[in-house]
Amino acid sequence: MKYRPQHEANPLPFSPFKSSTVPRPIGWLSSVSTDGMENIAPYSQWQNLTFDPPMVMFSANQYPDGRRKDTVLNAEQTGWFVWNMATYDLREAVNVSAMALEPGESEWDRIAEHGVTKVYADNHPIPMVAESPVRFECRYHSTHRIKGDSNVGTIDVVFAHVDTIHIDDDVITADGRIDIPRIQPIARLGYFDYTVVRETFEMRVPGADGDAQAGLEGRS
Repeated sequence: MKYRPQHEANPLPFSPFKSSTVPRPIGWLSSVSTDGMENIAPYSQWQNLTFDPPMVMFSANQYPDGRRKDTVLNAEQTGWFVWNMATYDLREAVNVSAMALEPGESEWDRIAEHGVTKVYADNHPIPMVAESPVRFECRYHSTHRIKGDSNVGTIDVVFAHVDTIHIDDDVITADGRIDIPRIQPIARLGYFDYTVVRETFEMRVPGADGDAQAGLEGRS
């Protein structure tokens, strides 16, 4: 089958688009408003941009009524947000933090019931997930707004510099790598599905010179 999504109705009972660009890393982003309301929410449209300097981005769809997401507003207004690595052990807390709450309610109160505790960032008083093994303190750079065919299709793409990186010492291997199979990060698939990284394999680009190999490996 094939179809043109901007011109034809989806012929399947479920959309294949978000279920094809997979797996997607989860942007479990914490932030704080200018009046001190603490927020945390997962975003599946999250990625790194470059490494020199380290930069990241996330994309947030608007609500159907046109309101923008709290994480976007908090990042713009305070200049900071935090990425917390989402792991298999933290999956229930990640899921609960996606709930739509009433104004004045904080997701942190809900995820505390799942054993999640706070530790505060160095650069701005944003709560971070203490149980998350890797955390990035992200300094806001800019927002690019892209209008969709509907309010909910309209997005804010937020760009940021990674200012401070926190890594728990017990997930660093003896040779100085992050132990991904031990951490078991989770990633978004389509539908209601997620996946978890428990196995890795190595491939090296044939013919790549020393500089290219070092770059691909992330050698300092």
